Amino acid sequence: MKGIGRWLFSGIVLLLVWLRPQAGAAAPLTQTADGQPLAIVLTVDGPITTAVQEYIARGLEIAARRQAEVVILQLNTPGGLLEPMLETASALRSSAVPVVVYVSPRGAWAASAGTVITLAAQAAAMAPETVIGAASPVGAQGEELSSTEAKKASEAIQALLRAYTERRGHEATALAEATVASARAVSANEALQAGLIDFIARDLDDLLRQLDGFVVQMADGKQTLHTAGIVVEELPMSFIETLLQILVNPNVVLILLGIGVQAILIELSSPGGWVAGFTGAVCLALAAYGLGFLPVNWFGALFILLAFVLFFLDVKAPTHGGLTAAGIGSFIAGALVLFNSPGTPQFQRVSVPLVVLMGLVLGLTFALLVGFALRAQKCPIQTGQEGLIGVQGFAVTPLEPHGQVQAAGELWSAQAIAGKIRKGERVEVVAVEGLRLKVRRLRQKG
Repeated sequence: MKGIGRWLFSGIVLLLVWLRPQAGAAAPLTQTADGQPLAIVLTVDGPITTAVQEYIARGLEIAARRQAEVVILQLNTPGGLLEPMLETASALRSSAVPVVVYVSPRGAWAASAGTVITLAAQAAAMAPETVIGAASPVGAQGEELSSTEAKKASEAIQALLRAYTERRGHEATALAEATVASARAVSANEALQAGLIDFIARDLDDLLRQLDGFVVQMADGKQTLHTAGIVVEELPMSFIETLLQILVNPNVVLILLGIGVQAILIELSSPGGWVAGFTGAVCLALAAYGLGFLPVNWFGALFILLAFVLFFLDVKAPTHGGLTAAGIGSFIAGALVLFNSPGTPQFQRVSVPLVVLMGLVLGLTFALLVGFALRAQKCPIQTGQEGLIGVQGFAVTPLEPHGQVQAAGELWSAQAIAGKIRKGERVEVVAVEGLRLKVRRLRQKG
């Protein structure tokens, strides 16, 4: 069982190493030696969370310190939390460096919080076949708001979007409000025709070509962008930002929850080692962070807890798999509704195939533990002298035929049963007579 714990611990370490950015990827950016204009590129592909907010804020701070010409925020998001969205939008509006939000690549979308962030930037662009809109507010746990709450939230976000799009004209403002009031979503071409965005660009190079000479409105006045021959440097998420962003993925949270509880139960069923217990504690701590950002259905959490209780009981008092089978069913039922409540956004839902696979893997693991427990029950208990037979040791003194040997961590009087044994030679206990061991020379293999 301790071996299983070590495998779990090794898996977590390998996961963290795999998530780490490549060496040098997050190294501090330096100014261009020849004074060429600099574009810093940030990439967000996933929900808007606190980690994303901190990543964008860090990128803007670096861009200001580097006196970059422009910041390009490549965005593909299904939405996110209200507070990080508002903080990010505020940071974009007050940025000392012009920010261009570029919804990309093809097939990407800037939904919900992504719509607000896109329109908060000094300029907005979209790749072909991308979508923006569907910004109707929902609760912090993904639920539908009451009519009063929904009206208040909608009015506040619409007012914010009106402020962002006034410079774009009446049609753009009306469309922005419709993304909130009626959850309207539009394509890149529709957004460009309404004046909601400034460009449609095939790729980053095409966007930079179109930005050359474009005038943006900053807090202290208008500024003309110069992007001809610009140096492009990408700023990836740091290791911590990447880890925190991954931890709000419901599938990752479910995996960590499963590994964590399983490791703790392994430690409880076979105490004495630290690896399983430590691994379980780390996994549960990481899962707890993710649970704080996800719409948890506590009815589902109760079923998952029941599943692990059943697994543990089957290890302690084996029922030939009956409780383990019930635990598998309870785990699958609980995991299916843990994050998949009605009204939960798709990006906060857990994969059904993953739930089934985890249920089977957990069941198999505990079935093996039950097998070990049953095997241990069938083994005869060996204590005292009987337990010494077969133990190996070495001769402390020559046995001619009497002498002393070290066995089972203790010093014993011993008698060689077949010839003399030299000091230091390996021996094996074949019988016990009172406080004297009968031993034979241990034959070397090969």
